[in-house]
Amino acid sequence: MPLGKIQSQIVAKLFEARRLTAEQRDTLVQHPDDLSGDALDKILLDKYYLTLFQIFTARARSVGLAPFNAAHYRVTPQTFERIPLEFCQEHLVLPVGQVGEILIVAFADPFEVTLPIKIQEMTGKRVVRVLGREKDIRDKFVKDPQRSAGFEDVVKEIGIEFGLGDGADVKDEEVTEESGPIIQLSNRIIEDAYYAGTSDIHIEPQEKELIVRYRIDGVCKEKLRLPAKVGPALVARFKIMCNLDIAERRLPQDGRIVFKQYTKKGVDIDLRVSTAPLNHGEGVVMRILDKQKSTLPMTALGFSEDNLAKYRNVITQPYGMILHCGPTGSGKSMTLYSALNEINSPELVIRTAEDPIEYTLAGINQMQMHRSIGLTFASALRAFLRQDPDIILVGEIRDKETANIAVEAALTGHLLISTLHTNDAPSTVARLTDMGVEPFMISSSLLCVCAQRLMRRVCKQCRQQIEPAGREKELLEKALGWSGPIYKAAPKGCPKCGGSGYKGRVGIHELMVTNEELINGINKGLETAELKKIAVRGGMKTLHQDSLLKVKDCLTTLEEAISNVPPDL
Repeated sequence: MPLGKIQSQIVAKLFEARRLTAEQRDTLVQHPDDLSGDALDKILLDKYYLTLFQIFTARARSVGLAPFNAAHYRVTPQTFERIPLEFCQEHLVLPVGQVGEILIVAFADPFEVTLPIKIQEMTGKRVVRVLGREKDIRDKFVKDPQRSAGFEDVVKEIGIEFGLGDGADVKDEEVTEESGPIIQLSNRIIEDAYYAGTSDIHIEPQEKELIVRYRIDGVCKEKLRLPAKVGPALVARFKIMCNLDIAERRLPQDGRIVFKQYTKKGVDIDLRVSTAPLNHGEGVVMRILDKQKSTLPMTALGFSEDNLAKYRNVITQPYGMILHCGPTGSGKSMTLYSALNEINSPELVIRTAEDPIEYTLAGINQMQMHRSIGLTFASALRAFLRQDPDIILVGEIRDKETANIAVEAALTGHLLISTLHTNDAPSTVARLTDMGVEPFMISSSLLCVCAQRLMRRVCKQCRQQIEPAGREKELLEKALGWSGPIYKAAPKGCPKCGGSGYKGRVGIHELMVTNEELINGINKGLETAELKKIAVRGGMKTLHQDSLLKVKDCLTTLEEAISNVPPDL
């Protein structure tokens, strides 16, 4: 049976590379058995003693692509800046280099022709394809092949060293932050949390136990229970790692851990640490700042096409104020960084005042706040106004002084971007008014307000399609004027989503862009509810409507949408 076209080309390329003799080539071409699939590879490996990479190189050249040994490629924090990790996992591609305006991407499927166009639209770069082995590309999505081996060994060591397993009476001073098992435990907790995709680590002392919990995709899950006497030493160890005062246990403290100083596994993350005195001892919350996620493209943030077009138009304005609002952990910082990264260019001077600096962006001048020495958002803003910047980012507007200087900056030829803690976009006006900013100054400076939340994505592997009925159908028809098949999370999940039915998160947005009617309403001091009606008439989709659009687009479930944002009245 003659070989198929692809197999024949592979054999021809191996002959050209002098990996096969003419006799071997002819024998394969006229082989009596079917050599499709892996059969040809097996013969080349077992009978002709070729290596896997030699066969792969011939396969790449047979389809006109350069071979790329992805196994030797080292993933760095910058690897997934242009193309998000989730996109790469879904489509089995790996960005492996950039030369000027050309992005080099390794593909597992040589016959994928539409994906390069999609990547080009996403990144704005011309895509050059190379071929990588599927297994090698998949291996790069595992953050570290040497994953954390669990906690059993280190917990056992703690029990042996401190005598906690046999009821022995141990004095507090015997349990120290310099003990070997405590150092090992602190590192293990951070490494394990990072590998699990955790956003926050909670160390919570109880009366008889110390509980460690991880927040994954917005939901807290208990990970570990330790004896209560380990608590002070573990907290002290975390304090040492971020240079806090270990003797001060009565007041809250804030710090930062640069974790690569303490690990040999190459985990390059920072942690934002906050300690607080609680009823059974000091508690710690650590937010993981994963540098791989520092510059997601705007298209990966969950904006609808309409909202993305509006937002991109707003961030290119020469002056005015753009505010992002929402609770802690709603993705505000990520959106701000992505916006700055998109508009950053050598022609623009960008200054940021942050507390803390979560991610370092190339070409942008960032300032860390130090309230203990008087360096606050307000004093940073005053300094910036004397330095002729084009764009100013203020981490958060917390008080009247910062609010007034921010508005002044927006009115005097600067584009000012900041965050505020309000529930939705229209209530931001009332919040600024409460801070003492005059309504006419708000209306003159405000370009847009973006309220946002993060919802869990339904797992694509195990999701189940259903037809909405009753109240569910009524909600979809009222908000979107649409009703059709939607997805729900599988009750038991699957290995990919860890049994939860959800994997990853997606943003929902309420984008209120100012128009003439809205400006008049702000000047008249209208109630928040009236401003919301005006904004909706002007084309604003509420958070509830945008969450249901994500349900319609099969990104999440109706249960998740309703639990995050209540239905509009």
